[in-house]
Parts: sequence; C-alpha cells; structure tokens
Amino acid sequence: MSAFGLVTVAHKRLFNRLYSFRMKNSIALFSLSRRQILGAAFAAAVVSSTGAAWAADEAAEVFIKRITNETLDIIKADKALRNGDVNKLTQLVDDKLMPHVNFRRMTALATGPAWRKATPEQQKRLQDEFKILLVRTYAGALSQVSDQVVVVKPLRGGQEDKNLVVNTEVRGKGDPIQLDYRLEKTPGEGAGWMIFDLNVLGVWLIENYRTQFTKEINAGGIDALIASLAARNKSNARNS
Repeated sequence: MSAFGLVTVAHKRLFNRLYSFRMKNSIALFSLSRRQILGAAFAAAVVSSTGAAWAADEAAEVFIKRITNETLDIIKADKALRNGDVNKLTQLVDDKLMPHVNFRRMTALATGPAWRKATPEQQKRLQDEFKILLVRTYAGALSQVSDQVVVVKPLRGGQEDKNLVVNTEVRGKGDPIQLDYRLEKTPGEGAGWMIFDLNVLGVWLIENYRTQFTKEINAGGIDALIASLAARNKSNARNS
C-alpha cells in the first residue's frame, strides 16, 4: 500500500473515533458528519484579510476566537462556499489560511529526521505537494460548516510562545468535539501568531502524517514520498 493509502487509512481511523459517539439507535450516528467536524476545525484556522494586522497585539486565545468568528461569517454569507464550489473553497483556503500557517515547520515535523537530509529542492517539492494535499482535503470540508459554534477555553498558564496550545470545543448538534491548535509567536517587530498543528479528539495532524510518511521514506526515500504525494494530488484533481 502506498503512503497515501496508509494516510487515508489513518484518517479513517481518526474519524472513526469521532463517529464512535453513537446514539442508542445503531442507525442514528453522531449528528456532526466527519466533514462537518473537519470543516469546523479548518474554518477556525482561516483568517479574513482584514484581520491580519491585529495579530501582533492579540493574545493567542483571542486570535483563535476572532478568526473563528470571521471565518464562519464568510462561509455562511457566501452561497457558493456553502454549496461546495471546489475552486472557490480551494482559493479561500490558499489565500486566507496559508499566510497564517508555518507550513515549512509543519512539513518538516511531519517528515521527521529525513527532512534535514533532504536537499533544498526535495524540501521545496515535498512542501509544495503536501500543501496541495491539505488544501484540497480541507477545502471540501469547509462546505459542510453550518450551525457550529467554536468555544475557546481559557489559556493554560506556563506555556512557551514557540509551542503554545489553545484548546477549543466545536459545539452544535450532538456532543462537543475537542479541537486544539498549536501556535508559535513570530519574532521581531509586528509579531503575531502562526498555526503549525491541529488536534481533533486527541489526535495531532502532524503525528498522524509523520507515522505514514516515515513508512514511505523507509521503503523508498524522500523521492518516493514526493512521488506518492504527487500521484495522490493528481488523482484528487481528476476526481474533483
């Protein structure tokens, strides 16, 4: 099985955990679908362009709360987004999310020790393909956001700015969903917050991908991982 077959299995396992919240009737599943949960998660990370300048003066939990509300408003107000326009959703994610994600750090952490041994060209290709995979994955999820509300919990004390976790809950119909963000504060003048990991019900995104990436790298090296990512992205593009 390729790395992305393995990644798909890992995602299914993750979402099966979310789906394990069942009602007494075995037919009636947890009221939030897998895409709704993921959509709310990703939506909470997407920032409107007008709010970016505020980030330098905000506490981490205020930052997450603001971008959550802004994003939910964008989606609810746009019929094309609600109806699942893939191109528009992809553009929304690429334009609004990626400037506020330390994607190089995310890719490096997901790749593990092999990242440091990769050439600059390999690192760039891997980062580009990984970005395409995530953007396409979550663009579809955004269309499922409807009446969910994200509640930001008080920040735990004693955390460092390079590895700070903001805990939230996605609330709607059914049981609340644990959703956490790992942030870092960017250095220098005009510093703000950057997202580099996401936790849904105790499973961190980077940890999930790292397990699968390691298997592919051990089998065929960095180039094999890049090739698998590229093949997966082409398949997704054809099917969209």
